[in-house]
Amino acid sequence: MSIHLRAHAFAASPLRGLSASTAAVSPSAAADALRSLLDAGAGAADAAHPHPHPHLSKILPFRRGRPLARSYDSPPPPAAAAAAPPPPPAWRLAWLPPARVPDVPSDAFVFLGAHGEEEGKEAAAYWAVDVSERDGEGAGDGSAFVDLRTLMVATDWRDKDAMGDLAIAGHARALLEWHSTAKFCGACGSRAVPAEAGRRKQCSNESCKKRIYPRVDPVVIMLVIDKENDRALLSRQSRFVPRMWSCLAGFIEPGESLEEAVRRETWEETGIQVGEVIYHSSQPWPVGPSTMPCQLMVGFFAYAKSLEIHVDKKELEDAQWHSREDVKKALTFAEYEKAQRTNALKVNQICKGVEKRQSISADLKIESEEPAPMFVPGPYAIAHHLISSWAFEGAPKAPSSFSNL
Repeated sequence: MSIHLRAHAFAASPLRGLSASTAAVSPSAAADALRSLLDAGAGAADAAHPHPHPHLSKILPFRRGRPLARSYDSPPPPAAAAAAPPPPPAWRLAWLPPARVPDVPSDAFVFLGAHGEEEGKEAAAYWAVDVSERDGEGAGDGSAFVDLRTLMVATDWRDKDAMGDLAIAGHARALLEWHSTAKFCGACGSRAVPAEAGRRKQCSNESCKKRIYPRVDPVVIMLVIDKENDRALLSRQSRFVPRMWSCLAGFIEPGESLEEAVRRETWEETGIQVGEVIYHSSQPWPVGPSTMPCQLMVGFFAYAKSLEIHVDKKELEDAQWHSREDVKKALTFAEYEKAQRTNALKVNQICKGVEKRQSISADLKIESEEPAPMFVPGPYAIAHHLISSWAFEGAPKAPSSFSNL
């Protein structure tokens, strides 16, 4: 079956929309209000105030790239459905009032956006802050700092609120990781200081004052298709869990277009020549290495002009052509659902302080009586939707003006 999402995981943050509440709270005004709360120690008023108001600030702490989260036990199923397994626990971000994050300088907070939950109420300002240097593993109220990849797999892609929280956490992590690496001006070497409520930085040298913006690393990810034989080219990397295959991908080099990057990366990694290249969609990916705080995955279908594979073993473990029917079998909904349930339970255990030490790789080794010979990344990854779209719906044809490139 094909899984259709409203937006890719990590996209469509509810704090980044073009709503009236977002426009009503500027970063500078929100920063002034937060600074007043921190200076006056008035954050406790936020916790007691029943409604959002102009000075309401909500803080999302991070420790070593992990957001603070809470997990809620599933309600027991009704008696009529007692035989069915209960739904997995749901997680949500654990927002704190400023009073719960004391002794942190105001310029350490990064502004994520504003949101008003109900019509007629003032919007609240949302912030993230890195508390890695502080002691403790949680807020002491059933919350814990949880790895973002674990939350990603644990998220029910049918739950709009959970997907929204995942997008907020991804945006926040990308900004905080960028702040932790972009400490100095690349032009003169002077210290870079936060500006515009943490949305950018500026060189502290008065004779330079270079503006520094968050880093985004664009990556092309492509499903290469053998149009005549109805096959798709999938690859494996050595870091993949057993049986998992995915799309080819690679970073864009200076001076090349997205389409050129698709053709170059495919040729370098597999020896396959590509002609037509067709855009599919894009996805922010803030769960890569900390040196690349936010990759932007730009997805394409790419039609092969040659079929003989020559794998670059430095890049890939293997690459093979797979028929449409084999790919459909690899898109096993039950496996993704089981992985989501396993990780949701893991998050619940972490928040309760009874985590079973188990790696994310182990969680994805989904076995059954007759495991599928292969599977592809889950619905949280753009690779899944490239592969699923082709397998169940087919890929669109490129305009004729591009057919001979």
